[in-house]
Amino acid sequence: MSAATGSDRTQPVTESRARRLRFLTDSTALIFLVLLALVAVFALVRPDAFASVNNVRNIFIGAATLLVIAVGMTFVIVSAGIDLSVGSVLVFSSVISIKVMTALGNQGWPVAIAGVAAGMAAGLAWGLLNGVLIAKARIPALIVTLGTLGAALGLAQIITGGVNLRGVPVELTEALGFGRVAGIPWLVVVAAVVTAIGIVVLRFTRFGRYTYAVGSNPEAARRAGVKVERHLIKVYALTGMLSGLAGVMSLARFSSTNIGGHLTDNLQAIAAVVIGGTSLFGGIGTVFGTVVGVFIPSVLQNGFVILRVQPFWQEVAVGVVLIAAVYIDQIKRRARERL
Repeated sequence: MSAATGSDRTQPVTESRARRLRFLTDSTALIFLVLLALVAVFALVRPDAFASVNNVRNIFIGAATLLVIAVGMTFVIVSAGIDLSVGSVLVFSSVISIKVMTALGNQGWPVAIAGVAAGMAAGLAWGLLNGVLIAKARIPALIVTLGTLGAALGLAQIITGGVNLRGVPVELTEALGFGRVAGIPWLVVVAAVVTAIGIVVLRFTRFGRYTYAVGSNPEAARRAGVKVERHLIKVYALTGMLSGLAGVMSLARFSSTNIGGHLTDNLQAIAAVVIGGTSLFGGIGTVFGTVVGVFIPSVLQNGFVILRVQPFWQEVAVGVVLIAAVYIDQIKRRARERL
């Protein structure tokens, strides 16, 4: 009788504890609440400036390119990898794109489309190189992508002489760079489409399931029939191609290459993915969480500018949020082990 009573007493405690642990594992919800809180604070303090249509539009435009990169980075980190080369690949791809468009005359949609294709192909090539070296040569991803970071940026500087190139077709800048559809900038539309596709692919397709499986336990995935090496190559190729697309978006926005403007894109993308709840250990993460992780620094930066806070404090705030996100990830891992 006493044993049954003891069991009855401990059961509610166990269920309550399990609920708390499950809540801790849902860091995306927590981070989303942080984003909403930031938006609410800035909107209340300076509603005339922060909540204006133009300012909101500027926040989305500023985040669009990074969001495209971060979607690709989500797949890499979920697969238990890392890619430090995305910013350099973006720069190299933009250089190749503008070189192709210049060679074809810099005018007309056919030239613009050729430039877009060339930029994405250049990014894809770097991604394939990363994937082959990581999956086939078994070189650690950190070392491979650190090497291609330097190689891609160095080649871009050799090709350009270290000078930003101009000559983007007017059609591309007026449409993708400054154009709108239903009042929404095309840059934001492109980023939203990439994000939506990323959400569907990671969550609902075989490619996404394989990505989670490889990140969780590559040996178990291999025994289950997943061609792990081939899948890793595809993941890095996808990330490279999206970096190439981001390079074209940057071209359209600034009407020139921006060689020195993307040196920290890799760290920003990694930070966004981790802040959004993706585990650095692989196997866990969502593209939606990455979206939230991208917008937290963007909102902070914009809000600090409006409030005339020194921009250095934004770096401090993002650093604190990043460390907190990694700490939460550690708690999540321990919580999952206890469930």
